[in-house]
Amino acid sequence: VQLQASGGGLVQPGGSLRLSCEFSGSTFSIPIMGWYRQAPGKQRELVANIIGRSTTNYADFVKGRFTISKNNAENGVYLQMSSLKPEDTAVYYCNIRTQIGGSYWGQGTQVTVSS
Repeated sequence: VQLQASGGGLVQPGGSLRLSCEFSGSTFSIPIMGWYRQAPGKQRELVANIIGRSTTNYADFVKGRFTISKNNAENGVYLQMSSLKPEDTAVYYCNIRTQIGGSYWGQGTQVTVSS
């Protein structure tokens, strides 16, 4: 299974970014798709995930600012980030979990929020 994440970059506080993650190679359905992040010196943490057709979960620190979605072909997951804060600076990773429990990670994309 291959995942390709993109969309990170440098943005000013209050700005927006959209992360994309497209994947291929799984012969099993993928009921869970998500985004995690890891800041320097910190553990990787869940940002948001989407389960099944449309059940979404968000970490408290992004509620109301970030929106997770997936495409109809179910081979892409996206994270629309708005009202970005310096504390959102991190490497963002996409993750998918197949119906048989396999877990796969994208390569990570850097998001830096700074003036």
